[in-house]
Amino acid sequence: MYTILEKKRLTESVTWMTILAPEITRHAMPGQFVMLRVEKDGERIPMTIAASNQDQGTITIIFQVVGTTTRLLNELNIGDEVIDFVGPLGKRTEINHLNKVLVVGGGVGCAIAYPIVKALHDQHKIVDSVIGFKTKDAVFIDDLFEKYSNQSLLYTNDGTKGLKGFVTEGVKKLINDDIYDEVIVIGPLLMMKAVSELTKEKHIKTIVSLNPIMIDGTGMCGGCRVLVNDEVKFACVDGPEFDGHLVHFDELIRRNLMYHEHERKTYDALCKLLEEKER
Repeated sequence: MYTILEKKRLTESVTWMTILAPEITRHAMPGQFVMLRVEKDGERIPMTIAASNQDQGTITIIFQVVGTTTRLLNELNIGDEVIDFVGPLGKRTEINHLNKVLVVGGGVGCAIAYPIVKALHDQHKIVDSVIGFKTKDAVFIDDLFEKYSNQSLLYTNDGTKGLKGFVTEGVKKLINDDIYDEVIVIGPLLMMKAVSELTKEKHIKTIVSLNPIMIDGTGMCGGCRVLVNDEVKFACVDGPEFDGHLVHFDELIRRNLMYHEHERKTYDALCKLLEEKER
């Protein structure tokens, strides 16, 4: 079992959770993830490692409540335990060869982008960041991006915090004004696709972090397959990071919607059950 040591509510639907997992911290690197399970008969879901502390033996994850398992995970409190917590999985973010990088995060994707920004900062790289959210109530850890970036642009769709607009506007401005070795983009698929199209015009290498349907995290199930340069890759073992200019985003978007209705029905049933328990 893996004990929850810290739990913080970042927004109405986003939670910061630190879990005791010393065997994972010894090898965890930015860009990697864990597979966790909340209940004995529950599903396994991937969670990117937001932070790790070898001295304390802890792994931090930041997640948004979007479905059944994340809702169940959010019901747990300090002192409770997670049944399965396996990792680190996937390949690490390769940053040693880089000098100047632009990191772009959208929504909960900022939880994945943050450890990369911090790792670049800790290695004395020049790192700029652009992060975006729907509205001010959805913004989280923007202070950490500000702390570890040389310059950080914050956008909200409605302009209630930071600049009004979308991250693509900030990306366009920065890549026109400056030269970057690489752009790293993490967030909604449509956002990553749009940013990748912008950087392709400028011939800037662009890395995206993909989070397709994933069951086991070891490549055995094949559920996380993605098309990259017309070749089948598995996000859990070949990724989760890929060249954004080679990813077949439209196919990935289609696949990610396959189980949307089933997930909605399961989530609605869980919410109803939890409401009945509270009465």
